[in-house]
Order: sequence, then C-alpha cells, then structure tokens
Amino acid sequence: MRDKAGATIWRQFAAVIALLLNITLVGCSDAPDKTAADGPRPTPLLYEIASADGTIEGWMLGTIHALPPDTAWRTPTITGTIEQADLLVVEIAALDDGRALSQTFAALSASPDLPTLGERVTPDLAAPLASLVSRGDFAPDTFASMETWAAALTLARVDASGDPANGVDRALIAEFAGRPIRELEGAAGQLSIFDRLPEAQQRAMLAAVVRESEAARKDPERLQRAWLSGDAETIEVSTREGILTDPGLREALLVGRNRRWAAALVSLLDQPPRPLIAVGTAHLVGPDGLTELLKAEGYRIRRLSPP
Repeated sequence: MRDKAGATIWRQFAAVIALLLNITLVGCSDAPDKTAADGPRPTPLLYEIASADGTIEGWMLGTIHALPPDTAWRTPTITGTIEQADLLVVEIAALDDGRALSQTFAALSASPDLPTLGERVTPDLAAPLASLVSRGDFAPDTFASMETWAAALTLARVDASGDPANGVDRALIAEFAGRPIRELEGAAGQLSIFDRLPEAQQRAMLAAVVRESEAARKDPERLQRAWLSGDAETIEVSTREGILTDPGLREALLVGRNRRWAAALVSLLDQPPRPLIAVGTAHLVGPDGLTELLKAEGYRIRRLSPP
C-alpha cells in the first residue's frame, strides 16, 4: 500500500502535465464528449520513428499522468508496440518509490522565512486562493515553508480529475518489468527545473493556477478527452496559452526540455535496441515538439492509427 506521502507526491508530479497544458484546458475541444465504453474509440498519439531508409528505429507515445479508473486507452496498436519495443524511455523511472519521491520534493521545495502564500499573489487573488486551499483541505501549515513553485504544483491538483495511480507512464513501467527502462530527467532533474525558476515566474505559475481553478472545476475531464482522442491540434494550441505565453516559462518548462530530450533520443535511436518513448503529450506536438525535432534530424515520423 502506498503511504500518504507517496500518494501526495504522485499528485504533485501529475500536476506538471496540467501546467504544461495551460492548466485551464481552455483550448481543449468539447468533442469527443465522453471516455466511456459507448464513446469514441481511443486514439492517443502514437508515432513510429524510422530512419531515412524506412527502417523502424522506435516509437513515441504521448502519455497522460492521471486518469479515472478503468479508462480504456490501450488500442491493439499500442499493445503491439509495447510488445515489440526493446526498452522503455520515460521522464521519471522510479514512480513506484513514493518515499524517495517525497523526500526529493521536500528537499527541493522547503525554504525558511517565506512570505505567507497569500502574500505571494496579488490582492485580487487572495480570496480565490483561500477558496482553493480550503477545497484542498490542507493542514494549516502546509505552505508555510513551501516554495512558490511547489505550492503551485500542489494546488494545481485540487480541482483536477483522475488518479495518478492510473497514469499511463506508471502502467507502462509495470508492463516493461524485466526489460530496460531509461529516464530522461528523473525526479530530481524534473523538479529542479521548477526550483530554478526566478521567484517572479514561480508567482506567475501560482497566479495562473488560482485564476483558472474555477474553469478547471467546470469541466475537469477536458484534458483527458483531448488526450484520449489524440487531438494533436487542440493539445498544441493549449500549450501556447496560459503560463506558456511567458517566453521564459515556455523555454524552461517545454521548449528547452524538448531540445535536450531530442539530443538524447538521437543518440539512443542510433543503437540497435528499439525504444518506446513515452512522455507527456505536450512534448510531442507543434513546431517545437519532439516529432518535428526528430524530423529535423532526418527521421521519418508517422502517426499510427488504431486498426
């Protein structure tokens, strides 16, 4: 059984994808409107990576880090790809070690003598922030020594839908038991990206979470529908709104990471084992996404549709 600290850290990591997809999910379409059995067939973004001569070198799957129980996302094509791949590449490999993740988060996020959380937002956001904290049912001293970026991640999960225990990345890690698993960043590396942000940008993140919390409450499953339907255009639009309109945040949270990952993946794809690269869907789409970056390196990228 996962301890309480492990469950909490799962929610904080799952919040990362919500931030990268505009938190509000305003850009997500209303179709398809369901993820139930009678809804449209799932078509998450899955790409084949081939060399210039057509040799298949690997695959990329766009993931989502939290889903409702029993969400049917595995298509026959995805299942077949999992069986063919020699290794799995994910953002963070040790997602089952809740205690270690919690310790990493605590070590990076704690600082003494911080202003109160209310003092880190503008006066017009004080009441909405208090409401958001109340809905999260946090202990009174939860945010007393928590840095602003960490508070933003924690609060981003309050109105979100789905359980990180059902995240696609975690399911894939279980599927690849006995096969190699490599990580692109690791927990400390990923959280350090947020920890290095200037305080002004951290406060911009917190303000965005507070402003858009009400919109998320109105339709918390919009992100899940967009992901399940593989709506690349809608997802790409969403990555250009909200906090990612800030050039510094966009570079730190999305574009810069994509460039580093692409360089690492080119080296990996040059080797014989064929990887399944499973990262947050926001990293695959748009002109700055991994699909375009790998095309620029000479790879042929083809989206695979379910049969």
